[in-house]
Amino acid sequence: MFNWLSLLLCFSCCSVAAQPLELFWEDLVPEGYVAPPIDLDHTANMSQQQLNAPVVDKYDNQLVKIPGFVVPLEGDAEKVTEFLLVPFFGACIHVPPPPPNQIIYVKIPQGVPIVNLSDVVWVVGILSSKSLSTELATVGYTLQGQEVLPYDG
Repeated sequence: MFNWLSLLLCFSCCSVAAQPLELFWEDLVPEGYVAPPIDLDHTANMSQQQLNAPVVDKYDNQLVKIPGFVVPLEGDAEKVTEFLLVPFFGACIHVPPPPPNQIIYVKIPQGVPIVNLSDVVWVVGILSSKSLSTELATVGYTLQGQEVLPYDG
């Protein structure tokens, strides 16, 4: 005997899009890790500190959503295809970069329009604790971007 309820449940489960896991910047710092004090100097030194800051790998290959500010790396006048996502405005531009575990390199091949760099946005995509170095900073995470949304919270 055919069970219509089982079939209906199967289709309803399969048709629901995966919801991203909502992360915040503190989620990307290992529990119990205390960052050493930052050596502040006022000589216009833009060097990144704490290059050995540990990352969290439990979110590897998961669909996530995280808020932050965009620091463009690649794109054109219309769209950005590669950028750094940072937790505060001005990071990597006006002030030294934060530790690598507080920077995400995002690549969105189709590109996205970024209207105002001072606006907070949500970025959705697949996260990895793969580090890399860019001209601006060493990053602790990479994200295969799927979309950029206005921050609503």
